[in-house]
Amino acid sequence: MATDSFSKAAWRLHVFCLLLAFGSYVWGYNIGILASVLAHPGFKNALGIQDAPLGLITGIYYLGTWLSYIFVAHPAADKLGRRYAALGGMLVLCVGQALQASASGPIALGQLIVGRIVSGLGTGVVSTSVPLYQSEISPAKQRGRFVVMNHIGFVAGLASGFWVGYAFTFWDNEHGRSMGWRVSIALSFIPACIFLACLPFLYESPRWLVEHGKSEEALKTLTFYREGSFTSDDIHHELSEIERSVSNFKSSGLDWTSLFTDPGLFARMWRSTLLQFMAQMCGVTAMKYYLPILFKALGLSPRTALLAGGIEMTLKIGCTVVEMLIIDNVGRRPTLTFGAAVMAFSMMVNGALPLAFPDNSSRAADFVCIMFIFIYSFGYGISFGPAAWVYGSEIFPTAIRARGLSFAASGGSIGSIITAQVWPVGIRTLGSNTYFFFMAINLVCVPIVYLLYPETKGRSLEDMDVLFRTRRHDIYQWQSPTGSQTNLLEPEETEEGRER
Repeated sequence: MATDSFSKAAWRLHVFCLLLAFGSYVWGYNIGILASVLAHPGFKNALGIQDAPLGLITGIYYLGTWLSYIFVAHPAADKLGRRYAALGGMLVLCVGQALQASASGPIALGQLIVGRIVSGLGTGVVSTSVPLYQSEISPAKQRGRFVVMNHIGFVAGLASGFWVGYAFTFWDNEHGRSMGWRVSIALSFIPACIFLACLPFLYESPRWLVEHGKSEEALKTLTFYREGSFTSDDIHHELSEIERSVSNFKSSGLDWTSLFTDPGLFARMWRSTLLQFMAQMCGVTAMKYYLPILFKALGLSPRTALLAGGIEMTLKIGCTVVEMLIIDNVGRRPTLTFGAAVMAFSMMVNGALPLAFPDNSSRAADFVCIMFIFIYSFGYGISFGPAAWVYGSEIFPTAIRARGLSFAASGGSIGSIITAQVWPVGIRTLGSNTYFFFMAINLVCVPIVYLLYPETKGRSLEDMDVLFRTRRHDIYQWQSPTGSQTNLLEPEETEEGRER
């Protein structure tokens, strides 16, 4: 392996993974901007109602993503390839955004809901095909970094949505009050067009190409993404490992139903699904959609609440960059457990202080609560936010990786629907006690992740077949293609693992 950290391959991987992150940027922007749209007076007037059904408007989007994950995302990624699946998903997402931005008249609420569902369908395809592609083109020891770039794009989109919402509060004349929310939604077409323009110029995933009998094209792709970082022998060896893995799976008689019937595959399926579910049940959906409302409850004005939301989301970008830099060294499991503990403590503070100082009777207590909302975001940004997608995109075999990740992501949609419904009702009926419910969820996540999730850092995608086998002997000892015995359960405990 070459040692040049500024090789052609390194530059290409960073540039193209950042370009791909525009897909997640659009996804994040659409979530971030909705937080300001929900509070926009022109939005309520367009719907013809003053008390908009917030739980329905936010939750229905995740019904669309769930339907996409179950029925659309994996066939698209498997049949069209990772790139063109993402392209098609983005086009559908844009149709949904157009429906939302143009909602008016007596059918405005219905049109908005349909637009939210359509956007969710497109998001489901984009949010799975992009990390799949990033995972499948990345070297094993840097895979976490490149897949986390996808989440950096998502968080940057969230932050941009809040900043645009804040900026549009200054467009407070009659035209701005009626059109501001529509224009803010329509601005998502700019990054969407950048994403759509770039996709056709990327190489297809080498693992998808091998799966479809295009080994020569796969070699060209691997060479493109490894040139200068790996020798020709390394590249050919990686290709042979991919071909061997794909061939072994095809000859095994397994198919996608084996995700639920084969013990080794089901071990991956329930772990990745539960991880996505926990990533939303930790309370982040409420933080994304209702953050300005939470800040207003702590005594901030509507405009200042949007400003604070923009600052919070911008700082979250830095937290995700930190995760990008450490995830391949520290590992997936330590960052997940540490982040869950930080989020639990932050939820406890936000639940306890309003009980001790009700009705904003202490400005100091309100300030501490705001500070711990920021700390909560730090915990999420270095843990569940990016790591759930990294873990799910790397543990499944090539032939069913798209289906496995899509099914797993559906668990996140269910968690988002529950959180989007529970949070506004809980705050209205239980007040700050609602925070204790989510604190408990985060506390439970700590032992679950630590005890039940094997570490995957530093492993090739093909090594995952060994890690999740059910017989203990097979987990500890694997007969490599060269005939040597290799310990693959905890590579960091071996001399070779420590060198990684």
